[in-house]
Amino acid sequence: MTLRIAMAGVAVAGAVWGNMSGAVAGTFVYVSNADSREISVLSLDERTGALTPVATTPTKGAVMPLALSPDRRHLYASLRSEPYSVSTFAVDPATGTLTEQSTVKLPDNMAYLSTDATGRFLLSASYTGDKIAINPIGPDGLAGETPVQVVPTGKNAHAIRVDPANTHVLASNLGSDVMLQFRFDPASGQVSPGTPPAVATAKGAGPRHFVFSPDGRFVYGTNELDGTVNSYRYDAAAGTLALIGTVSAVPPDFKGGAPATADIHLTPDGGLLYATERTSNTIAAYRVDAQTGALTPAGNFATETQPRGFAIDPLGRYLIAAGQKSGSATIYAINPESGALAPLGRQPLGKNPNWVEIVTLP
Repeated sequence: MTLRIAMAGVAVAGAVWGNMSGAVAGTFVYVSNADSREISVLSLDERTGALTPVATTPTKGAVMPLALSPDRRHLYASLRSEPYSVSTFAVDPATGTLTEQSTVKLPDNMAYLSTDATGRFLLSASYTGDKIAINPIGPDGLAGETPVQVVPTGKNAHAIRVDPANTHVLASNLGSDVMLQFRFDPASGQVSPGTPPAVATAKGAGPRHFVFSPDGRFVYGTNELDGTVNSYRYDAAAGTLALIGTVSAVPPDFKGGAPATADIHLTPDGGLLYATERTSNTIAAYRVDAQTGALTPAGNFATETQPRGFAIDPLGRYLIAAGQKSGSATIYAINPESGALAPLGRQPLGKNPNWVEIVTLP
């Protein structure tokens, strides 16, 4: 049975949300707004879930994927309008505000950014350019312009991440229906093909975003084109994936068109998994079996129009989802037992909000 949370009353809550006081300093939300070329900075009150706007930071292009440095001192932003670039922002630990420090060219139009565990390398994936790239990050936290390595891939590279041990890299190729597997040298930042170099998804699935479980034993990935989520066992020594199963991200009673599954995140304890589905404008929830990694559907919850990006706060209490076509985000309280999402309020954003990062600063 599809579980839906009615959005009635959310707009009323959102009307007063920005005026709520008493937010606990330290947890901040960053949302990239591609068409208004800006990053929204908000403060999250971990006691109540209230969001308070802090600042709006302009960018030099159509900003989309964001990535925080491991030490939380820098935010990297991919600019997907020409010249394709990455901006490095310093993060003020007291206020969460951003100060642009540099903007340098990237090898292509990059749809995804991440860093290695040491924060010395910036990894990126190009959907339109069919490649992945690795750029150095200096001791000052600034992304360097000259890449360490550029690797041609299959069609539509979409996401790239290092594993928790920082010894292997996975990269999804949506158009080729494969997950690429690489060895990673944390000293040089270079990758080399794993054995085997790839694992196939179902034909026409379109692997998009993926996450590692906190203990590194499992990987979960959205398949954009067939509206599913794959669960994998992860062999940390070999850096390889083995499929456990596939579940739907589309509400069972939805008949509105082709699916477009997008983002995916786990709660910090690894017990709950969520994925956005843009055609039905919903968020799919799953309970995770800690022993086997298997997923049990826990409902599909109504959300913003065309929910591309979302994030879960570091304590696992709240989920914030942005709607590309609504220009707003909804914040939900997460039920830690059932996985159900209860809307608490809405926050207006810029134009085409598409990526969400949440961080607790020291």
